[in-house]
Amino acid sequence: MSNRNNPQNKQAARERLRAERERQAKKDKTRRQLVVAGSIVVVLAIAGGIGFAVTNMNDGGSGKGEWAAVAKQTLVKPANTTGDNGNEIVIGDPKAKETLTVYEDVRCPVCAMFEQNSGEQLRKDVKDGRYKVRFVMVNFIDDSPAAGTGSKNAVSALGAALNVSPEAFVQYKEALYSKQNHPDERDDAYSADKKLIEVAQQVPALKGNKDFEKNVTDRTYAKWGLEMGKLFGKNGINGTPTLLHGDKKLTSPGTQNPPIAKEDFVSVIDKEFGPKK
Repeated sequence: MSNRNNPQNKQAARERLRAERERQAKKDKTRRQLVVAGSIVVVLAIAGGIGFAVTNMNDGGSGKGEWAAVAKQTLVKPANTTGDNGNEIVIGDPKAKETLTVYEDVRCPVCAMFEQNSGEQLRKDVKDGRYKVRFVMVNFIDDSPAAGTGSKNAVSALGAALNVSPEAFVQYKEALYSKQNHPDERDDAYSADKKLIEVAQQVPALKGNKDFEKNVTDRTYAKWGLEMGKLFGKNGINGTPTLLHGDKKLTSPGTQNPPIAKEDFVSVIDKEFGPKK
């Protein structure tokens, strides 16, 4: 009997085959989720107006008129920001040589999938000093057929969290995108301050933090969030999530899609920044 056909090698081959099937099944599941998320956007073009009419009656008063007034307010930048109008949110070791830029919309279902699949790896890379991350939080979904104000309101709340600390910002963003909390794109749940404060109770630094809650309800950083939202549409950025290294858009191999699945994200990052040391 050749070594290739001995029982141990046969068992090892079966294990490799099983592992490959599981890996492929996971990738197929993620791709199906992306297709569903894309289909939702099409459905919204038909049903978005009706959906907003229902949800906006319970949005805690954060209607379009109020947000039109926000645009005329004085800009207040959260602590821990830099750049024009405070639009630089950079998380990680300032000495890290590389910077990964991530564009996200809080209501975006594909952004939620990215965070749920690859967010933990991204945060680990940042903690290890592999690169720092610049987050650009935009709000285009509020102006899509989905309509509403939840993206703008959530970014304002993220500003309140960032004002507490970069760690609070990262943890709060993770909570907002989690399976437990993230609403359907057609559900403008984050337009309600009460919902945003409820989710914040899962973040130690924000739990029972009255200053944070006051900044949420007063929309202290609402104008700041609107100014950041203006970055969407510039430099060819017309969808979320978008990952950039310098001016280079990072996509899954053989596609124009962002790397959502963890294994795709790891592969893309390894190719761009070199294997992790």
